[in-house]
Order: sequence, then C-alpha cells, then structure tokens
Amino acid sequence: MSVMVDRPTQQLRTVRVHRPPRRPERPRLYAIDGLRLVAALMVAVHHYAGSWRVDQPGNAVWGRPVSEAMPTVFHVAAYGWIGVEIFFVISGFVICMSCWGRTPRQFFVSRVIRLYPAYWFGIVFTTVFVVVMPGVWHRLKVRDILLNLTMLQSGSGVDSVDGVYWTLWSELRFYLLFMAVVATGLTYRKVVIFACVWGAAAMLAPVADFRLLTLAANPDGAWFFIAGLALYLMHRFGQDLLLWGILAMAWLMGQRELGIRIDDFEHVSGWRGCTALFTVFLLAMVAIALGATDRIRWRWLVTAGSLTYPLYLIHYVAGTTLINRLDGTMDPRLLVASVIAGFLVLSLLVHRFVERPLAGLLKQGLDTSFARLRNAQT
Repeated sequence: MSVMVDRPTQQLRTVRVHRPPRRPERPRLYAIDGLRLVAALMVAVHHYAGSWRVDQPGNAVWGRPVSEAMPTVFHVAAYGWIGVEIFFVISGFVICMSCWGRTPRQFFVSRVIRLYPAYWFGIVFTTVFVVVMPGVWHRLKVRDILLNLTMLQSGSGVDSVDGVYWTLWSELRFYLLFMAVVATGLTYRKVVIFACVWGAAAMLAPVADFRLLTLAANPDGAWFFIAGLALYLMHRFGQDLLLWGILAMAWLMGQRELGIRIDDFEHVSGWRGCTALFTVFLLAMVAIALGATDRIRWRWLVTAGSLTYPLYLIHYVAGTTLINRLDGTMDPRLLVASVIAGFLVLSLLVHRFVERPLAGLLKQGLDTSFARLRNAQT
C-alpha cells in the first residue's frame, strides 16, 4: 500500500490508496498548444471547403459544389469538423489543470478574462463584415446582437452572430458544472466522482426525457470533456485501471456521438474515418498525458496556441464572405490557403492588441470588485 498526497484547494490531507504517488509537476505542455492549432485549422478548412453547405449546388459561398472545384481538398476537409470535439477534450484537460489549487473566484475570473475579450471583438468584427459585405449571411436584429454580447444567446433561444459560437454554450455549461467541484476543492477522488456522475446524467437524462437535466448534462459534448478530465488525472497522478476505464467509456460514447452528428448535421464524412481520427487524437493526448512529449519545448507553439481562439471566433462568417467575393480571382485551393493565412495574422493582432489589454483590465476590475465584496460589512 502506498501513500498519495492529494491536494485539495482549501486544505492538505493524506489519502491511502492502492496507487503510486502523485508525479512531480512537469513543465508547460507545448504539444497541447500545437494540437489546438491543428484543431482550429481543421475546422476552418472544413467550413471553407468541406462542409455539406458549401457542397450544395448554387450555395452562397462558392456558387457551385466545392467538391467539383477541388475534389481532393473536399474529401479531406470533410473530416475537419471533428476539430470541435478535439477542442472539447483539450478543454477538459486544460480546465482541470488550470483550476487545480484555485478558488471559485479565481476560476471565475480566469474564465471571464479568457473568453470575453476576443469574443466581443468577434461579434463586432463579424457584424461589421455582414453589414459591409451583405449577400452571404443575414444580419441579426440589433437586440439579438446585443444579447450575443452575454454569450448566453443559445440559452435564450436567440441565433448567434456567427454559427460557430454554438460550441461556447457547451463550454459554459461545462464550466458551470465544474465550478461545483472547484468550490469544494479539487482532488483526484472528487474529479473521478464528478466524471462518473456527469457521464451517468448525460446518458440517463435524454432517456428519461428530463429536459432541464439534459440541458445541464449536455449529452452531445459531455463525454469529450470527461475524456479530457481523465487524461489530466493520468498526467497528474499516473495511469490506473479506473482512469483507463473512464477514457474507454468516453471513446465508446464519443464514437456514437460522432455518428449521430454525421447523420444529423455533417452528411459529408464517414463514421469510420471520423472514429479513426478521434482515436488517433486520443492516443496523442494519452502520449502527452503520460509524458512522451515532454521534450517538445518549441516556444513558437505557445504563440500558435494563442491564435486558436481568435481564429475560431472570426474565421467562419467573414471568411466565407471573402471567399464569395474573391472566388474566380485565383485557384480555389490558393484562395482557401490565403484566407486562412490572413485570418491567422489577424488572430495574432487580436491576441496582442485586444485579448491581452482587455484581459488585464478585466482582471484588475474583477479583483477589485471581489475584494470590495469580501470586505463589505452590509
């Protein structure tokens, strides 16, 4: 029997379990930053050259099926939508890692300053694009655009300024659920219990036709986040049969969700190919979690990782509008590559001149507000 030091947020206690001690802290996981960029590029290429929408005759982006314009690119890009599920797994891993040892207040502040600055820019940027270059996308009513600034439009039944923002609704529900664990102090045991309870709720709520629980449990995305949680526990405490079991369950449930999404939304890719990609990605994450990529310390990957969120937020509506305007001026493959390159440059500018300054101001303001709340007598 060995001793594992399990560090909750609020106190230190010793738990005796049949497993090895917690591993020492490792340096920054640069490989995850690289995977983030790969996932973002997969999604962007899919939206431009591999989605069902752009493969329809007379579509508003290309005006013709993209599979006729560049068939090879289309057949590869058709699988790029799985980058969203990759984001969800990475989010489960990174959120658990960044929240360890933090208070709920710190967790809340970190999420606000991470999500909102680039998101607000994305809303303004996309709205201006739709107004200046109409014809591809319909502009929302002003009141709906203003509601979008809250990031809660999906919960209010209002369309998003950009369709890709639907993933943020899944992220927010994950944060809300995980906040309950953060509030009690993160430990190995609590995260495992949380993952199991959440997984059970995600399975049972739709069958029971319990709409509120289904909304909270987010069965469409739950198992991808749960996979990320299990992978981080492997990284922090080492592998064991229980964590492998959770990860295997996440893979089994995840491959089913991939199939459902293909049937209901994507239509252009096969289940076998998507499942193979998902499996390869999970194996790559296992390698990261177990330390196989610790030697990768290329600092440019940090910059690459910082581009992914702005790129995801601004690429879709504006990018497809640009393609519509520029189609015919160059080879379609070169056009897609040029648009993506342009948005990567813009994403770097957004990160440096929007995200960083606004995040600093928001953090300072929120820290001051919480200090005042804590010290208030009445």
